[in-house]
Amino acid sequence: MNEFADGVSVAVAVRLGGTLQIGTNTVEVLDLLVVFDAIRRTGSIKGLAETLGLSYRAAWARLQAYEAALGQPLVRKTRGQGSELTEFGAALAESFTSAIPGLDASLGRETRAIEHRVRRLLTGRSGTLRLAASHDPLLIEVLREIPAEQGAIEPSVMGSSAAVKLLLDGGVDAAGFHCGVLDPEQADAPFSELATSAGLVTHRLFEREQGLLLAPGNPLGIRTLADLTAEGVRYVNRQRGSGTRNWFDRMLAETGLSPDAIHGYADEEFTHQAVAAVIACGAADAGLGVRAAAERLGLDFLSVGWETYYLAASRALAGSAFDALIAAVRSRAAGTSGYRPAGPEAADALAVSASRGGLSGR
Repeated sequence: MNEFADGVSVAVAVRLGGTLQIGTNTVEVLDLLVVFDAIRRTGSIKGLAETLGLSYRAAWARLQAYEAALGQPLVRKTRGQGSELTEFGAALAESFTSAIPGLDASLGRETRAIEHRVRRLLTGRSGTLRLAASHDPLLIEVLREIPAEQGAIEPSVMGSSAAVKLLLDGGVDAAGFHCGVLDPEQADAPFSELATSAGLVTHRLFEREQGLLLAPGNPLGIRTLADLTAEGVRYVNRQRGSGTRNWFDRMLAETGLSPDAIHGYADEEFTHQAVAAVIACGAADAGLGVRAAAERLGLDFLSVGWETYYLAASRALAGSAFDALIAAVRSRAAGTSGYRPAGPEAADALAVSASRGGLSGR
């Protein structure tokens, strides 16, 4: 059966449904949406009848039944003998249509998750899963090593905010992200929206140490954030929207330092490795990044603290290639410098550390 099913195309369609109940009367939401669309598009009951495949009389009776159930007129005649939605009808239509983009995003994401599971049931293999993720050296390394038979993962590297927003919009199957010392619920949107988005689950992948990457030997003697404002110090930043950039900006605000006082604040790179490379080649003196990037290029490292790196995905993707990725990443993190397993105990320790303060601004 699996050999036969290998070549079978799998397609799942999940659409908006549900009911609207007023008292003891119930109307199907999809039926209402068809009425609203037909009247707006054709401006006539005749157009509604043609859309429904009914006679004019039957379409009119259907419309009257909806109006009786809702207790309000939905359509009225116009001077030109056409028809239009009443104020109530237009407002009700807007209530549904304004919610559709967000629902479509969630439905699209969950539909792909169902397709992956059905394909795995039929063939024993998942299709390609799309991952949008903030850059991390260990994660990228593990992604390159996952065997093809465990399922293909197509990664795209971008800032944490962009990755999470893409997941919420239904553009990818999973998002890898971090929020500095904040939990997603404590952070601003879009991270805080993950907890209220139905069907999503957030995994704690690992914790990693972030800090200032400095030229070998730290020749400028940088010890605090305030030292970054000294004359002659060149900083290289991460791109706007990245979790590392957001953390750096929060630290500046907490210590009362202006970004304008830091030479190179506007100079951006898109990965930890790129920041390390700029410093290693002598084009900058400092930048915020993970310890792993500093050690790979022989840079000095001044820790600011530990943070959790998360993976958010649909609950329906259980048994997918993401399970293998999560297991492999957690295993690698347990034995890699600058990383450690994520867990409740580590989170409590991190909260205590953050309350005591990290790298000083003075």
